[in-house]
This record gives sequence, structure tokens and C-alpha cells, in this order.
Amino acid sequence: MVREQIEARGLSDARVLDAMRTVPRHLFVPEPRRRSAHEDAPLPIDCCQTISQPYIVALMSSLAALKGDETVLDIGTGSGYQAAVLSLLAHRVVSVERFAPLAESAKGRLADLGYANVEVHVADGSCGWPTSAPYDAAIVAAGAQSVPTPLTDQLAPGGRLVIPVGGAAVQTLTVATRHADGRVTLATHGSVVFVPLIGRYGWPE
Repeated sequence: MVREQIEARGLSDARVLDAMRTVPRHLFVPEPRRRSAHEDAPLPIDCCQTISQPYIVALMSSLAALKGDETVLDIGTGSGYQAAVLSLLAHRVVSVERFAPLAESAKGRLADLGYANVEVHVADGSCGWPTSAPYDAAIVAAGAQSVPTPLTDQLAPGGRLVIPVGGAAVQTLTVATRHADGRVTLATHGSVVFVPLIGRYGWPE
């Protein structure tokens, strides 16, 4: 999976590649679909959500540019796979999921697998998790109409928010960087397809 789907597409961050090799992706996929866990595609999970394809998880993790001592905000816990990958790349991961059944399942799965530096909260992810701010990086696994201001407000100076931005069907993968003077600049990294970010600063229910 890592060699053919990730390295072959030009991602070379050694820490990200090691994390992708280490986290057992199949254990974050519903049991009936585990034979497809390592395919180059997103897969459905409970609550009409998805687990992103391996390449996109690796790409977003790489764009977060983590060194290992950061506190990271993970929006859209889902099955917990992205949080698990981030847990090997950062010091602390704060993950937010709006669907309580997904959050509880992911919390148990992450604990059972030993990802002790991840905490999972049930809340509106479009509002972030201000209690633990500021964050050195944030990753959003859902598509927003625009970059939510609360998420960039919760970044530390130099912090990076990786988020799909656009319509309900197709988005542009965007990195929003918060500068020391409060400015936020955007850089784009191609088209992606995510479930919509539902919430106060996202799409209406």
C-alpha cells in the first residue's frame, strides 16, 4: 500500500511513510470490508461517513509538516485512523467527532491499540476544540464551503490547517497558515472528494 499508492505518487516524508506502514489500517475498517482496507479508495464506515483513502491520509499528514512535539487538532474522528497516524507524528492529538457512536467506537479502538496520546471529544467539529488551543496543526476530514474562522483562530503562530474547501461534491485541498501578525494565507494542493463538514461553520444539517 505505502510503496504503490503513496511513495509512487511522490510523497517522501519518511516519518509519514513509517506511520502509514505502522498503523494497522484494516483494524479501522468495518469487518465486512477489511479485505478492501488497503485498496486505493475511501471506504464507508458507520453513520454514513467514510475512512479516507490511504494516499489522502498520507498527503494531509505530510502537509501538516509535523516534527513530533506538536499538539494537533483532528476534525472528523470517524473510525480513528487519521488520529492514529497523527499520534505517531505528534506529541498530542485532540480529535473531535460530531457523531457520538463513531466517537465512542474510535475512542475504544484507539485505546485498545495503544494510541494513548489521542483524546476524542463529541462536538461540532467546525467550531474546533478551543479548550486545548492553540494548535500547531489541524486536519479536517470533511469538506467545508470556506475555511472556518474558529479553526484558524485556534492555530498557534505558524500553525497549519489542512482542509478540503469547495462544494458538496468536489473540494480543493487547502492549507491555511496562520502568521505571527494574525494573517492567514492559503495554498492549494489539488482536487479531493470528502463528505461535507456539518456544523455551525460548515454545511447545515
